[in-house]
Amino acid sequence: MSLAELLEPLQQPLFTLLDTPVSWTEVLGFGSGALCVWLVARQHIANWPIGIANNLFFILLFTQAGLYADAGLQLVFITLAAYGWWTWAHGGGPGSSDSLPVRRTTRTEWIWLGAAGVVSTLAITLLLDHATDSTVPFWDALTTSLSLMATYGQCRKRLESWWLWIAADVVYIPLYAHKELYLTSLLYVGFMALCVLGLRNWRRELAVREAVVAA
Repeated sequence: MSLAELLEPLQQPLFTLLDTPVSWTEVLGFGSGALCVWLVARQHIANWPIGIANNLFFILLFTQAGLYADAGLQLVFITLAAYGWWTWAHGGGPGSSDSLPVRRTTRTEWIWLGAAGVVSTLAITLLLDHATDSTVPFWDALTTSLSLMATYGQCRKRLESWWLWIAADVVYIPLYAHKELYLTSLLYVGFMALCVLGLRNWRRELAVREAVVAA
C-alpha cells in the first residue's frame, strides 16, 4: 500500500462548514494545534511532541490547499521543535534539572530577527511567485517568516515571541478563510486568544523573577 493510499482516509470530508467540506486532516490539525498552544502558555514541555504531530497534519493540509511555504514551514517547525524540546529540558545546560527561564528579547536578537525576517520574506515571495502556482505568494511568505521568528523566540522562551505569533495570526486568519480553510481560520482565532493568555502568563513570571533579582 502506498503512502497516498494510507493518507487518503484523512483527506475524506468529516462534515461541511459554510458549504465547504472539512477533512479529518483539518479537524486533527485543529485539535492538536489548540492543545499545543495551550501547553506552551502553561510552559508545559509536552507542547513539543504535540506540536510535531500538529506539524505533520498541517503538511498534508497546506499542500492540498496550495500553501506551499506554510507546508514547507512545518518541516522547519519539526526541526525547531526538537531543538526547543531539548532547550526546555536542559535550561541550565546539559545534565541540569533547572528549567529555562522566561527572558526578554535582546536588542541584538531583534536586529538579527528583523534582518532575517525581511530577507526570508522577499526570498520566499520570489520563490513562490516563480516556482509554484501559489495565488498568495507574499502573504504566504510573510506568515512563514513571522512564524519562524516567533518559533525561535519560543524555543528560547523570549517574552516577545508571543507578539510575533499574534502578528502572524492577524494575517493567518483572513488568509486561511480566503483559501476556504474555515476551521483552520477559526483555530487561529483561538490561537490568538491563547497567545494573549501566554503573553500574560510569561509576563507575570518574568515580573516575579525580576522582582526577586532586584530584592
